[in-house]
Amino acid sequence: MAAAEIIKKIRQYCKAHGNAAQVKKYQRFFKEGYDAYGLDLATYDSGLKMIMDDGITLKVILEAAPDLIKSGKYEETSFVLSLLKRRNSEFSAKTFKEIEKWFKIGIINWAHADMLAGDIVPVFIQKGIVPLDALKSWQKSENKFQRRISAVSLIKLLKGGKDAAMLIKFVEPLMTDSAREVHQGVGWFLREAWVIDKKKTEPFLLKWKNTAPRLIYQYATEKMTPLEKQKFRKEKK
Repeated sequence: MAAAEIIKKIRQYCKAHGNAAQVKKYQRFFKEGYDAYGLDLATYDSGLKMIMDDGITLKVILEAAPDLIKSGKYEETSFVLSLLKRRNSEFSAKTFKEIEKWFKIGIINWAHADMLAGDIVPVFIQKGIVPLDALKSWQKSENKFQRRISAVSLIKLLKGGKDAAMLIKFVEPLMTDSAREVHQGVGWFLREAWVIDKKKTEPFLLKWKNTAPRLIYQYATEKMTPLEKQKFRKEKK
């Protein structure tokens, strides 16, 4: 099946099953805006199965991706990411380079960023397709969601056994980031790092507690007791 046919099929399906009430229900979670058809989860899953049953290849997914992602329609990008993660056994360095192009044309909300960070980007590093350092340039991206992914992707690596100290050091350039979404992502990673290895995480939290955005610490200390949290409060001048 050609890319143009897949694009047409996805759009026809979304238009046929859209629900304005669903859009209204979820738009409050997306402060950047939520341009969606309004597919509920069951309908989305049915559409995904239909497309997968057509035997769509990784090559076709990547060819269709730019058109779908740049549309700005929530479900169109979601379909791309859902299809892509089901072809992770075929990932290559070229696939990674194609994904990097998407941040200039789309990936404009936290949900799609976290789909990439949870199910797609870590696979490249876990399988040795690209090194961890491939994410260094992401930390400097103009796209705040690409910067967020460079932190959130580390959670899967951390839980997979990567050294916590190395990963904690890796997020340090993001401790002065200006975007709320990045603060949330960094804090989320540090929270999981603290759960797994307190000894390696706490010195880092102490180092930055007076200078890093407080939202990072709000997330990073979520699983701590009130007494444990006290150590990481910003000192009064």
